[in-house]
Amino acid sequence: MKILHTADWHIGQLFHEYDRNAEHRQFLDWLVLTIQAEQIDVLLVSGDVFDISNPSAASVKLFYTFLNRAAGARQGLQIVITAGNHDSASRLEAPIPLLESSNIHIIGTIEKNGEGKINYEKLVIPLHDPSGNIKTWCLAIPFLRMGDYPVIPDCENPYAAGVAALYQEAFDYAEQKKQQGQTIIAMGHLHTHHAEVTDLDKTERLIMGGVECIPAAAFHPDIRYVALGHIHKAQRIGGKEHIRYSGSPLPMSFSELNYKHQVIVFELDQEISHLKSIEIPLFVPLQRISPAPLPLHEILALLEQLPSARDNPEVAPYLEVKVLVDGPEPALRHKIETALAGKHVKLTTIHQIYPASVKKVPELITQEQLNELQPSDIFEKAYQSRYNSSIPDGLMELFRQVTREISNNNAE
Repeated sequence: MKILHTADWHIGQLFHEYDRNAEHRQFLDWLVLTIQAEQIDVLLVSGDVFDISNPSAASVKLFYTFLNRAAGARQGLQIVITAGNHDSASRLEAPIPLLESSNIHIIGTIEKNGEGKINYEKLVIPLHDPSGNIKTWCLAIPFLRMGDYPVIPDCENPYAAGVAALYQEAFDYAEQKKQQGQTIIAMGHLHTHHAEVTDLDKTERLIMGGVECIPAAAFHPDIRYVALGHIHKAQRIGGKEHIRYSGSPLPMSFSELNYKHQVIVFELDQEISHLKSIEIPLFVPLQRISPAPLPLHEILALLEQLPSARDNPEVAPYLEVKVLVDGPEPALRHKIETALAGKHVKLTTIHQIYPASVKKVPELITQEQLNELQPSDIFEKAYQSRYNSSIPDGLMELFRQVTREISNNNAE
């Protein structure tokens, strides 16, 4: 049985306000061809199919068009999809009645009976070899929200302990169903200990302030492969080849400038074998105008050298610009956009980088000293703290003019 692991598609995502529908379509077209070329038997999609819980009609159409094409491209292909934290779990599950006659399984929600017991029958999916025999049991666990996992009393981290307990109970349930010669694999959309994160992961994935990290030990050692989603960088976890994030198929931030996106393919018998990553083409390149921030006049000179749109048939790259400034630059964006007029790029972000300031011990100011400070003194301290330079004479004169006008108005 040959299995392909992917995750974190984020269909419908805007990259700095640029629509990525064409990129996602190209990726899904590539994925269909890869399923055919690699003769894949099982496709695992570990969460975050969509970027938002209420995706657009175009995004939904793109997803279901892919399912239809993939099922037709490889006879007997089995697809298991779990919901991520970006997905609406119930919305993702909505078409299940239409998919029951196919080999497509979508798991979004954790169901419980009247006594609060989890319905593991829903979460444990049999996967068949080309002969139709059950080859492995898949623990298809979606992103777990509060109330989804068992409550473990008197523990230091109730979330981590509850998630670990759910995986153990799901494994025990599958172990009871498993017959000789069959194996168990698992899926998850979560943050593991020591996972290497991207810039976007740092701001977005630490959902509960760090307590959500799950140790690799939460997955039973007899689970042959753990297909993870949620972290956008492909990697193995805990030094174990069989516990892996596949990573996102498209770049999610400029921190992934030199990163190769991929899917994971392996063969499963009693053990996994021939595990490999397959690089995904980069459909729209990322470009920085300079590896390090430069003064504005140097940046503008480099922008002028960029090729024009009319002379370049290739896809325009996303562009990030970092400018070294020593003070406020109100017309910065206008100057950069003017230099880029007609150029073959898509401007995304402009970062203003200020000279590194010398870290000092904060100066303690008493109430009496504070009362003695003039507005210009406070302005000068704030400017120095932010820009690490003295206020230009012209700007200080404007500030004093404003404060004088305010004082005169108050006096009247």
